[in-house]
Amino acid sequence: MNDVVMRPGEVSLAEWRAIYRGAGAKLDPASAPVIAASAAAVERILARGEPVYGINTGFGKLASVRIEAGDLETLQRNIVLSHAAGVGEPSPVPVIRLMLALKLASLAQGASGVRPATVALLEAMLMKGLTPVVPAQGSVGASGDLAPLAHMAATMIGVGEIFVGEARLPAAQALAQAGLSPVTLGPKEGLALLNGTQFSTANALAGLFEAEVLFRTALVTGALSTEAAKGSDTPFDPRIHVLRRHAGQIETADALRGLMAGSAIRASHLKDDERVQDPYCLRCQPQVMGAALDVLRQAATTLGTEANGVTDNPLIFPETDEALSGGNFHAEPVAFAADMIALTVCEIGSLAERRIAMLVDPALSGLPAFLTPKPGLNSGFMIPQVTAAALVSENKQRAYPASVDSIPTSANQEDHVSMAAHGARRLLAMVENATAVIGIELLAAAQGCDFHAPLTSSPALESVRALLRAQVPHLTDDRHFHPDIEAANLLVRSGAVCDAADGAALPGVA
Repeated sequence: MNDVVMRPGEVSLAEWRAIYRGAGAKLDPASAPVIAASAAAVERILARGEPVYGINTGFGKLASVRIEAGDLETLQRNIVLSHAAGVGEPSPVPVIRLMLALKLASLAQGASGVRPATVALLEAMLMKGLTPVVPAQGSVGASGDLAPLAHMAATMIGVGEIFVGEARLPAAQALAQAGLSPVTLGPKEGLALLNGTQFSTANALAGLFEAEVLFRTALVTGALSTEAAKGSDTPFDPRIHVLRRHAGQIETADALRGLMAGSAIRASHLKDDERVQDPYCLRCQPQVMGAALDVLRQAATTLGTEANGVTDNPLIFPETDEALSGGNFHAEPVAFAADMIALTVCEIGSLAERRIAMLVDPALSGLPAFLTPKPGLNSGFMIPQVTAAALVSENKQRAYPASVDSIPTSANQEDHVSMAAHGARRLLAMVENATAVIGIELLAAAQGCDFHAPLTSSPALESVRALLRAQVPHLTDDRHFHPDIEAANLLVRSGAVCDAADGAALPGVA
């Protein structure tokens, strides 16, 4: 995988996705002059002797406390150590690598007053695979992701721990092994490293990228379930969707129609089918999944903008030597985007679970009860459907909007917060739940199609069935079900199901 050369303020979602998936990330050398100019502006501002928040004052409620020149380095070190107060399990390494890249791109826009050497250390850590151990809990999404980013900054001064491959090492040891030295933070630098929405944004982007795979795979399994139930593709007729005008709905219907194109199963019941209409879980796929696609794209637009923004405070303007205090660290846009992603993940899983429930019910599907040739002696897909229902309900509980929950902090100085970190951090777990639902649907839909032999589905869907059957055989008699589900989940999670259906155009999110 090629390294991403980041142009600060212009990094595409595809490039952020590549970094999340493991690509290296480094700055475009053209950013060097603006970084140096910003650091020089801080020196000139200090020379004037005026109080400037975060440079020669205390922080938060203590902003009125003036700090003497001899204590400025201690001030920046202290903010890092005192704010590194997170708890919980370490955040996933891919998420923290993305967080580092987001912070690097923000600092390189020359509005944070950070010296070139500090930026270079952050870039080197990213390129050499040194990932700070960052506890997952502790941010309220304003005044920036203080605790998580403090744990990142702490490793840069040789405190805390760093993941190097599978090893978890003391930060100073990990830096030394990589040929790097801790930095002594100068005026403004500790605050610049801590202030910002990069932890929330990294988690939200990770959720978005995984939700995109989930969405595309759910289109495939939804089409396969339609085939298993001998459902109609008439609801996917483009004339229906053009009249409603929603772009996501139109594209989703096109994809479903393409997935079923050339199906002998569909051809077998085109005429004289006594069923007039299918259940909503089949018939309304374009409407539900299309709405999810539109919302995911809206969230992608918000997160793409946020990822390229500067969310520090105060902001340094070298052209006038001003340090302006504002509120760019407030992560409300990220919180809203994360809530939107959570709702779509919940609905994707909910619709899929209804299709599973339909397939196991002979009154609705026309298939053997619980998709087993010998119901009664065998339970077949009875309990996998229960598992899917449990996962869907868990996601419903997690989908409550985080952005509506604010709690005052810092002695009421920071009296409204976004909860973006909480909203974004739940997304990977929600996607994992929905992935298992889609994995169960893949198994159930393929099993249902088996009962239609010798009729076959479309080339695209037969490719997907072949992929699954290479690892999971048809269920004739009950067997240990867990390995089958794990195998199917891996195919969903890896994107292999989408790749197998490559003959059909699946819409993308970002």
